[in-house]
Amino acid sequence: MAIHSGRLRAAAAGLFVSLLCCHPSFAEAAGRFDLTGPRVDVRVTRGDKTLPIASVPNLKAGDKLWLFADLPRTQSVHYLLVAVFLRGTTNPPPDKWFFKIQTWDKKVREEGVTITVPNEAQQALLFLAPETGGDFSTLRSAVQGRPGIFVRASQDLAEAGFEQARIEKYLAAIKTVPPGDPKALQEHSTLLARTLSLKPNQDCFNKPLDQQYNCLTQTGTQTLLDDGHGQTVVSVLSNGSGSDFINAASATSMAGGGAYSAYVGAVVDLVRLTSNLHTAHYQYIPAIAFPQAEALNLRLNVAPSFHNPKSVIVIGLPSIQNPVPPPLRASDPKHVTCLLEPGVTLPVEGAPLVFSTGFAHDMVLHVDGGAARPEIPLTADPFKGGLVLSSAPGRKVLPVPSDDDKEDKKKEDAKSSPAPGPKPPTDPAAPKTAVTGTITGYWGFDPFIGPTLPLQDIPGVGWKLAADSVIIAGRENHLTLSSSGTACIQAITFERSSGRTAEAQWKPSDKPNVVDVTLSLKSIDPGNIHLDVRQFGGAANASVTAQTFSEPAQLDALTLHAGDTAATLTGTSLNQVRHLVLNNLTFNPIGEPVSVPAQTGAAQHKQNLTLTLPESAQTPNFHAGDHLTAHIDLRDGRTLSLPVTVDTPRPSVTLLNRAISQSPPAIHLANPDDLPVNQKLTFSLHSSSPFPRDGKIEIANADESLHTSLSVSSGLVLQNAHTILGSFDPLKAFGTSAFGPVRLRPIAPDGTPGDWIALVNLVRLPALQDVHCPSDPTAACTLTGSDLYLVDSVANDPGFANPVQVPEGFVGNTLSVPRPPKSGFFLKLRDEPESANIVTIPVQVQRASAPPPQPVPAPAATPAPPATSEPAPAAPEPAPQAAPPANSPQPQPDKLSSSSKR
Repeated sequence: MAIHSGRLRAAAAGLFVSLLCCHPSFAEAAGRFDLTGPRVDVRVTRGDKTLPIASVPNLKAGDKLWLFADLPRTQSVHYLLVAVFLRGTTNPPPDKWFFKIQTWDKKVREEGVTITVPNEAQQALLFLAPETGGDFSTLRSAVQGRPGIFVRASQDLAEAGFEQARIEKYLAAIKTVPPGDPKALQEHSTLLARTLSLKPNQDCFNKPLDQQYNCLTQTGTQTLLDDGHGQTVVSVLSNGSGSDFINAASATSMAGGGAYSAYVGAVVDLVRLTSNLHTAHYQYIPAIAFPQAEALNLRLNVAPSFHNPKSVIVIGLPSIQNPVPPPLRASDPKHVTCLLEPGVTLPVEGAPLVFSTGFAHDMVLHVDGGAARPEIPLTADPFKGGLVLSSAPGRKVLPVPSDDDKEDKKKEDAKSSPAPGPKPPTDPAAPKTAVTGTITGYWGFDPFIGPTLPLQDIPGVGWKLAADSVIIAGRENHLTLSSSGTACIQAITFERSSGRTAEAQWKPSDKPNVVDVTLSLKSIDPGNIHLDVRQFGGAANASVTAQTFSEPAQLDALTLHAGDTAATLTGTSLNQVRHLVLNNLTFNPIGEPVSVPAQTGAAQHKQNLTLTLPESAQTPNFHAGDHLTAHIDLRDGRTLSLPVTVDTPRPSVTLLNRAISQSPPAIHLANPDDLPVNQKLTFSLHSSSPFPRDGKIEIANADESLHTSLSVSSGLVLQNAHTILGSFDPLKAFGTSAFGPVRLRPIAPDGTPGDWIALVNLVRLPALQDVHCPSDPTAACTLTGSDLYLVDSVANDPGFANPVQVPEGFVGNTLSVPRPPKSGFFLKLRDEPESANIVTIPVQVQRASAPPPQPVPAPAATPAPPATSEPAPAAPEPAPQAAPPANSPQPQPDKLSSSSKR
């Protein structure tokens, strides 16, 4: 017998590569198992029970196999059906383990043939060979001569059928999804991949919508994974020259990076089989069987040949071994299934053959201690991702698992499941909603016990919000609901301000009997809101009332220094703070929150709020390093907590003395706190604690728009550890526009500031030159100088009974003022209008001039009298007027009047 090994090797290699990659060139270049072959019907009887071959995962010694080659009536070539039983790679089977069945025999065509699995048999194969002279003896000689190759062929053919059945199941199910629904396509693809242990081509979901469906339904785009059964059915791969190409291909990234797949083993050994067996008359071609009820539907990848060498079709039957129950497990051990939900699915995985074959049958869910339906039929549905509960009649009554069986099963489940956490406390008055159910069924002829799953068979009661669930109006909220059982939730709704009912999004929480709910309250005002929980089972809706609040204050930190009676709170929305309680001491807000510069990338500006103790409160006895908890009461009734660590005492200084470095000007300042801006100040301070050499003294005006710092290296001198001398030049530090109160405070090396203390009051002085007065003592005088806009008013008495006001924005160089007394006159500054400052400058009085001659007849001219130091009587003069500015070509009318004129 000559074997056409090269062609089969290429075909098998092409099957593997086309299965693991989706490039069209691979699919076109290699043959696949897509040729329809003959059909062989098989039934298996064990004891008094008969099952179709599709429901039999394994054979046992003593099983009776009914075989029938379902060939067409018009079959022109007689096919010989040979059944062979094997007993290992090193022990050739005896002649009596070979069964020759002439399919063209009339009795065989009508009744089939029944054979019995012999004792010690381990594998079974069927051969379909064209009738020739010596056909049976030739096949028997080939098997007995090299039994190991046929043993491996039996295993690999069965495993290849399992793998291909999973792919076929995936393709058939995914084709039921509407192509225009990408969400459903991905959801069901995920469920199918999980239950069938397949890895769909994720690149398909990156394609345009109209291409995703075609991509997923193309044969050969799925990568197979180990199914949990493969290691017990197929041996590990072995090296051989016939598998070099396959091993090389499986190590490429296109083929999954060399990850083990049982399909690789099947193809490798099919190649090895065909490359090592050859005779002059026969070539062996593998057939993958697709069981359906009692029919083995065969698929070939090579067209059979009826010329020498003729083709012998090799068909694998289930292994002869002890049953290996399906390793079913819960997809999520924490998931609780609601038995009240119609068509509910138990999410299980780990045994893809349960979903791709008919090996598992008559499965039921035995509810332990349930209120109703103690036994529920189950149907495997990979499209829904598990076992679907149904109420179909006529199911078989299975033996209820014993306590010992359950205990053994729990131990097995405990090995593969994470350790359970501590059980939450239960309310003895609450109804028992949580029960368990155990999956039982038949795996072929043998009963099996599956996993035990948590269930809920009555609606949950006692619905309530978690204590830490705070609902904020105007934004999306996440809260938690709890009850005696949450698995039977059908929907959660709430009512909007418009009166419309909206559905809330929810999902099970990591904690038992708790769900996480998402509410969108962007159009809801603060107040009460009602949540309605609708459950399966027809129970009345459960209503939960919750209060919504405005956006709460966000508390970042509380700064409190030892020895202080005030604290600074930092955060956002601090206008909601009513008061703060710390060690039974109540701090109340002072003023409104003050915004502070936002850090780069911050979502919103931060605020500082100062809170202080009432004057009647006792002095707090806090020490640096004390760890306390502050309780902040908001205006809407909520209370927030904030940890506090008492800081070290803030630096503190007192003013000892101060002196002006220049002689006083003509304007004698009445207020000792006033400092002309053009004069330097020397001052001394006393520090309550040793003043650090890297400390600073900050000097600023009232609103801190002008500030400067003095340090030991610039402007400060340490007389000793507690006494500091400082020098301050306001004109240099602040400029000519500085005026008003100036204060100082110490700054610690870490930036902690002390309290502000008053230093001086900066004033700007006008430059006064002199006063010019006419000879008439009742006439007004003229005050000459520069920067007269710095003058607020002028008067001859300290009470300013009749002051002369300087108008706003005055730019002249002269002012009309009352005749000043010899002791000087009084002036108020615009920078400090409360103090009456005395001015002593020279007053120049004009001499009186002779009256103009009068037109009188004939009298002799009289010489003018000599000039005197006192003015002579003169004719009445007009009202006094301010002298015109120096740069004015014409005299201007007087715009400065006395208070009496005003």
